[in-house]
Amino acid sequence: MLLAIDCGNTNTVFSIWDGTSFLCTLRTSTHHARTADAYFTWYSTLVKHYGIDADITDVIISSTVPRVVFNLRVFADRFFGCRPLVVGKPDCLLPHAPRVDEGTQVGPDRLVNTAGAFDRHGGDLIVVDFGTATTFDVVSQDGAYIGGVIAPGVNLSLEALHMAAAALPHVDISVPQQVVGTNTVACIQSGIFWGYVGLVREICTRIKAERDRPMTVVATGGLAPLFQQSADLFDVMEEDLTMHGLTVIHKYNKDIG
Repeated sequence: MLLAIDCGNTNTVFSIWDGTSFLCTLRTSTHHARTADAYFTWYSTLVKHYGIDADITDVIISSTVPRVVFNLRVFADRFFGCRPLVVGKPDCLLPHAPRVDEGTQVGPDRLVNTAGAFDRHGGDLIVVDFGTATTFDVVSQDGAYIGGVIAPGVNLSLEALHMAAAALPHVDISVPQQVVGTNTVACIQSGIFWGYVGLVREICTRIKAERDRPMTVVATGGLAPLFQQSADLFDVMEEDLTMHGLTVIHKYNKDIG
């Protein structure tokens, strides 16, 4: 079985893939000082709790936090006896090489989302990922990542507003009842929610105009359903897009190996 690991700036997600479906998905906070032993203690406890008997033979890792990769490599080698594939490293090949400026390093998460989205929906895509940053990945007709946009994430913007303005409280994002708020919390929620609706809609419109062709907008990330229910911004929503992309890249490397 395959253990797919997606390490983001905020959370790290482990999913067990049996070749046809994900048996479980486990989530923990990202911490660069967490040791291989600590990962295994957390992992094995939860797997046992869910009653899953998983014989892990392969591991693939995508990480936007370079400092955690070493301990995840040790985790894979020590407890599963395998050398993990790490997206972005030379020995991890991609189904379609990115076409960007020479010397540019594309984030592993964006490469993985590109692979997963193209596998499910074909080319000419805009993949919107609501993570620590809100990213827009443009996927060409042939499946290559050809560039994109990076904006501050929703929760990051809320936290920055709270930290920079002492009088403003920290609030949770939600759909406002009306645009004009009548109290401080409602004002912030409206500004963040409708501000991001406008940001997503405008960026996607401009990408489509620049590409001058029809494009499918695919959304992923925990906040995608919140925005979709009130603004109808996306053509497709994919909860497990990143994990699916990891299985696609792993299979590609196995097939050509």
